[in-house]
Amino acid sequence: MPMLTPDKPYQDGLPLPFAATPIADGVLPLPASGRGRKHGTSSTEPFDRWFRYPAGFASDYVTSLLAHLELSPGELVVDPFAGSAVTGTAARQAGLSFFGVEAHPVIAELGQLKLQAAPQNTRPFPEVVKDLIAAADSQAHTAESRLDDEPDLVKRCFSRPVLARLTSLRDLVKRGAAEEWHLHAKWALLGTLRDVASARVGWPYQRPGSERKPVYTDPLARFLKRATWIYEDVQRVSTTARVPLSVVHGDSRSADSWSSIPEGSAHGCVSSPPYLNNFDYADATRLELYFWGEISSWAEMCTSVRADMLTATTQQSSVGAAMNARSALQSFGAINRTIEDIVDKLAAERTARRRGKEYDRVVPDYFLAIGQVLQQLARAMHPGASAIWLVGDSAPYGVYVDTPGIISEIAQAVGFSSEKDVVLRRRGQRWASNTTRHDVDLSERMIVLRRMS
Repeated sequence: MPMLTPDKPYQDGLPLPFAATPIADGVLPLPASGRGRKHGTSSTEPFDRWFRYPAGFASDYVTSLLAHLELSPGELVVDPFAGSAVTGTAARQAGLSFFGVEAHPVIAELGQLKLQAAPQNTRPFPEVVKDLIAAADSQAHTAESRLDDEPDLVKRCFSRPVLARLTSLRDLVKRGAAEEWHLHAKWALLGTLRDVASARVGWPYQRPGSERKPVYTDPLARFLKRATWIYEDVQRVSTTARVPLSVVHGDSRSADSWSSIPEGSAHGCVSSPPYLNNFDYADATRLELYFWGEISSWAEMCTSVRADMLTATTQQSSVGAAMNARSALQSFGAINRTIEDIVDKLAAERTARRRGKEYDRVVPDYFLAIGQVLQQLARAMHPGASAIWLVGDSAPYGVYVDTPGIISEIAQAVGFSSEKDVVLRRRGQRWASNTTRHDVDLSERMIVLRRMS
C-alpha cells in the first residue's frame, strides 16, 4: 500500500478534516463533538473525566473503532499503550475483555483503578469525602505552617491557603482516612490540582512563573465535585457478568509485560502510540508527581517514571541508543532505508543550527521500539485479528516523517498485513506560521493492521 507523502496528504482523495470514512466492512461515523477534550481525554465523559492525561485519546473514537472490530462478547481487546484506560473502559462498556500495558507507573495505577469494581460493604465515597473535607479545613492553619517543605514547583502553583487545604487532604488520604476509597480519593485530589492552580499549568507545559486566575477558587468544593463524579461513574458499572479487565505497568516491548495473557488470545487491538512530536509524557505529569511525593527530582523522574517509556522526545535520546537502533532496524527490511534517509536529513538540520535538537537520535530509537512492540503484539493476537492504531505524522525542522506509513511497513515485517490508512483530521495548525517545524500539512491517521496466519 502506498504511503502518504508531503505532496499527497490525502488517502484516496479524502478531504481533511475527517468526515464519514469507510473502514473494514462499514463506515466509521463522524466522531461526537469532542466537547471537553481539547487535549487528551475528555473532561466530561464518564471515567475520562477522572483525570485528563494528555496522552489519552477520545472515547468517542474508541467506541466506534471497537464496534468495527465486530467482536463477540467476552473476547479480548489489547492496548500496548493503555494510558488511563480509555480503551479499557470502552471495552467494558461493550462487554469485551481487556488487557493493557502502560509504561507510566502512576497513569497505569489510574487505568487499573478505573477497571476495578467499587469497594463493597463500606461507606459511600461522598460521605467519606465530606469527613475528609471537614478534617482538612480544620487542619489547614497547621498545614500552612509546614508549606515551606513542599517542592518549589508545587509552592509556586498555588496560593498558600489553597495549598494548605490541598496538602491537608493529601496527608489525610495517605494516613488512611479515606478508608477503602483511598485510591479514588487520591485521584479526585490529583484531578483537582490544575483546577485550582493560580499559575499556568495547562497541558502540555507547566509555567509556575506565569500567574492566572484559578478556574475554581475553593479546593475543597472542587475535590468534593470530582469525588462525586468518580462515585457516580463506578456506581454505573454492573457487578454481574464481569469480564477480565486489567492494566499492568510495564514495557510493552518486553515479553514479560504480556505474560499474563496467552499467546494468540487477543481478538482485537485499539491503541494510540506516543506521537513522534517531542512531547514529554512524563514531564507532563510533573506537578502531580511532585505533589504526591512520587518523585523529588528531575533525575528521579527520569529513572522511575520514564524507565519503561518508548523514546519519543529529545530529552530521552542518546548517541549510543540511536546507533544501536540504526543497526537493529536493518532486521525490518527495506523500510530501514527510509528511516536512514530521514535520520540523515535531520542530522544535517541539527548541525546547521546553533542549538539544534537531536531529532535524528530520537527517530531510530522510536521506530525500533515500535517494531519491538509490534512483535509482542503479533504474538498476543489471534490469526486474522485486527489492530487499529491512531497516530499522527510529523515534520521536525521541515523534514517529513510519515509515522503511520512507516509503522505499517514495520508491521508487515513482523507478521501483519496493512489493510487501511485513513486520514482522520488535520493537526499541527497552531505551528503553521513556524516554518522551522514543518511546511507540510500534518494529519492524524488511522491504520488498520491484520494479524496474518
